[in-house]
Amino acid sequence: MTDAGRPKRPRVLRTRYMDMMAYGEAWDLQKSYVKEIDQGEREETLLLLQHPPTYTMGSDRHPEHLLLGQEELEKRGISFYQIDRGGDITYHGPGQLVGYPLLYLDAVGLDLHAYLRNLESVIIDWLAQYGIQSGRKPEYTGVWVGDEKIAAIGIKFNKARQRGGFITSHGFALNIASGIADEGFSGIVPCGIGQYGVTSFNDLTGYSMTVEEAASGLLPIFAERFGYDIFPD
Repeated sequence: MTDAGRPKRPRVLRTRYMDMMAYGEAWDLQKSYVKEIDQGEREETLLLLQHPPTYTMGSDRHPEHLLLGQEELEKRGISFYQIDRGGDITYHGPGQLVGYPLLYLDAVGLDLHAYLRNLESVIIDWLAQYGIQSGRKPEYTGVWVGDEKIAAIGIKFNKARQRGGFITSHGFALNIASGIADEGFSGIVPCGIGQYGVTSFNDLTGYSMTVEEAASGLLPIFAERFGYDIFPD
C-alpha cells in the first residue's frame, strides 16, 4: 500500500475527568504532563475537573484586585495562588468546569492567537446548542453573554525543548452552577474588569446541569475543533 493509501493515524487526545482536585495538585500534574509530552512519554491530554474555592493570580498581577485579606480568605476557606499563566485574578470553585488542555503546537505554521480563539470557539459552540448566544469582547479574552462573562481563559505556552514549538497548559473555566458569581467572584475584581459582571449556564437557562454533564457535552466539540480522537486516560 502506498503512503497515500494508508489510513491516517488519529491524533490521540487522552482525557480525564476528576470531580474535585486541589489547585496545587492539579498545577503540579500539569507541569509533570507537559514534561512527559515534550519527551514523548505521554500523548496530548485534556484534564477536566473542579477545584475547591481558589483564587489564582496570573502574570498580569494587580494585588489590589483581591478584595479580601488573608484572615478573611482563611475564614471563607479560599486558597490563593500566584501562578504562571497569563491574565489577572480569577476564581475557581465547585460548580465550575475547569479544562486544562496540554497540547503540542508544532513550530511549523504556529499561531498562538488562533489557539486562544479556538478555545473560545469550543465554549461558544457548546453554549449555542442550548440557545445561548455568546461571543467575544475585542479587548478581553474569554466568552461573554452580553456584558457578563461566562468563561475565563488564561493560558501558558511552554517551550517544547525536545522538538520545538510549544506545549499548552492552564486553560478555561466555565461557570455552570447557579449563584457562582456571588459565591466566589464577589471577593475579587474578576480578571481586573470591574465594569462587567459574571454569569453561569444554570443562571441563564434555569437548568440544573452538573459539571460532569457539561464536561461530557463539551468534550466532543473540543475534539472536533482541534482535530483529535478521544481516548480515556
